[in-house]
Amino acid sequence: MTKAPQDPLTDLKAHLAVISDLAQAQAVLSWDENVYLPEGAAPARGQQLATLSRVIHERATDPKIGGWLDALGEPSSADEAALARVARREYRLSTKLPGDFVEDFTRIRSAAQAAWVGARAASDFSQFAPHLEKIVALNLRQADYLGYDTHPYDALHDLYEMGSTTEKVRAVFADLRDATVPLVRDIAEGRDVSDAPLRQVFSEPEQEAFAVKMVEAFGYSFRHGRLDRTVHPFATSFSKYDVRITTRYDPNFLSPALFGTLHEAGHAMYEQGISSSFDRSPLGAAVSLGIHESQSRMWENLVGRSYGFWRWAYPQVQETFPAQLGNVPLDDFYAAINKVAPSFIRVEADEVTYNLHVMVRFELELALLEGSLKISELPEAWNAKYGEYLGITPPNDAEGCLQDIHWSLGMMGYFPTYTLGNIMSVQLFEAAASAVPTLGADIEGGRFDGLLGWLRENVHQHGSRFEPAELLRRATGSDLDAGPYVAYLNRKFRALYGIER
Repeated sequence: MTKAPQDPLTDLKAHLAVISDLAQAQAVLSWDENVYLPEGAAPARGQQLATLSRVIHERATDPKIGGWLDALGEPSSADEAALARVARREYRLSTKLPGDFVEDFTRIRSAAQAAWVGARAASDFSQFAPHLEKIVALNLRQADYLGYDTHPYDALHDLYEMGSTTEKVRAVFADLRDATVPLVRDIAEGRDVSDAPLRQVFSEPEQEAFAVKMVEAFGYSFRHGRLDRTVHPFATSFSKYDVRITTRYDPNFLSPALFGTLHEAGHAMYEQGISSSFDRSPLGAAVSLGIHESQSRMWENLVGRSYGFWRWAYPQVQETFPAQLGNVPLDDFYAAINKVAPSFIRVEADEVTYNLHVMVRFELELALLEGSLKISELPEAWNAKYGEYLGITPPNDAEGCLQDIHWSLGMMGYFPTYTLGNIMSVQLFEAAASAVPTLGADIEGGRFDGLLGWLRENVHQHGSRFEPAELLRRATGSDLDAGPYVAYLNRKFRALYGIER
């Protein structure tokens, strides 16, 4: 009996669905590695992840995918066309990477991550340096496998922000640097702002309870997520039905856990809002890290650090911490959470200086990949960059070049997406405000469904249906434009610091 021919689209979808399942299982193991894994289990977990990476890669490079893609006829819908486009890109990228390279890279990343945790705790870069040496070498190999025309960084950065390039990032950063430096200088000459209200003793359970209350009000679903502690905050998705966030607590400083949790909830709400029609499909993921970061920075800063939000939330935080904040006026608290001052830790940086932290990392990554900076020279180079851009010198490695987890995860080319996300966050928020005239009043009243609903419709639901630039154009009517972001910073912080324009 002759077997009936199968529809190539049906076969392709079924094959990709299994890859999705395996990748999500791998994500669970990675989440556990960062949250609950016993110290002695790290080598075994590294092998488990490496094996899964190899299995996923073998399935992702199966020649049958190429055959199905070649056999696809005219797509019957825009979603089918988008699926074919994304599948072709992923297949092309996957087939350029040898399986043994993928497996080795995963194993080395896992060992590097465990080493980074220990090195950061000891504030000793030398413990992490041998692992970073391997990470840089592997990233260079990966760039060579993927191919590039101008700079190896192009190949790596494109993995996180499709369509962006090293030169585009350089141009954006140059413009932002030119706009930021005068503002920082003017702020330094403005009125004094104190963050003393935030630097008191705040119990961890009460910090957590208040943060949970806020992100639930935003729209983060704990029915499909949870909040845990980790060394470096992150959000991770195992599907839109299980999107988890993490944070870290400082018992003597309210900001890190509070704003870190708001930030990660922004990431998570994006993942929770992707259309269920894209389940177990390449379209069921965020389209880029820049778009992703626009969501986290929007909820953390444009909402969470706004005066309107705290008109609603401040009585609640005073009720949670009456001894610390009961007698602190709202205006003083608002100024405290928006204090501009050079600082060592990127994730705790104010909105004005934040991008300078990103620029330091971008320039150091380029130098490491180009070979003009040796691994052993990184701490000194890091400190020199902080002196040049922020006028401060980190006192130790933990507050310097060991503060971020990304390099231990093998991620080079990622950092610029934070600044791209900042820029997009303002473009998207202003588009939402134009479409929802009551948005300001809604936020002051603790109602966030208007903003979340607009984001669900214009950003979240689409997953990877559109490329990043097209998604931004559809949502805002314009391409990437730093103008609104620069105007926002000047408007907000010149008013806060009493600076005339």
